[in-house]
Amino acid sequence: MGITVREILAAKGRQVVTTTADTPLLEAMAALIDHQISCLPVVDDNEELIGIVSDKDIFRCAFNHHDTFTQRRVGEIMTRELIVGLETDSVDYIAGMMTTNRIRHIPIVEGRRLVGLVSLGDVVKTQIRHIEIENRYLRDYIEGKYPG
Repeated sequence: MGITVREILAAKGRQVVTTTADTPLLEAMAALIDHQISCLPVVDDNEELIGIVSDKDIFRCAFNHHDTFTQRRVGEIMTRELIVGLETDSVDYIAGMMTTNRIRHIPIVEGRRLVGLVSLGDVVKTQIRHIEIENRYLRDYIEGKYPG
């Protein structure tokens, strides 16, 4: 099956910066800047995932609604129809979902509860690490470092 999302989360950690639907967009923007991230999963009072808002969403809203931007809230612009992953999903599956749907992040859920977030960078790093390990074993095999 290959590498799973669980392995990515174990390596990078499960802590995710989140927001709520009633958060003002300026506050969400500040969180993105302060944490140097590009999206915020949106959770309800039970920590269940209800949406996601990206830097692009906020930027688009600021451009299209510059006159009322400061009064707007995350819930007005967040994406509600989400593509989510599970800890048991393979990294290849997650990469395919990101490519097919042209997205950079996939929230990882257990039921409706957010348990992590996987970025395109996480996927690429994991795949590169896997290839490097495989290449080392192949080089060692070719060079006769294994008895047999």
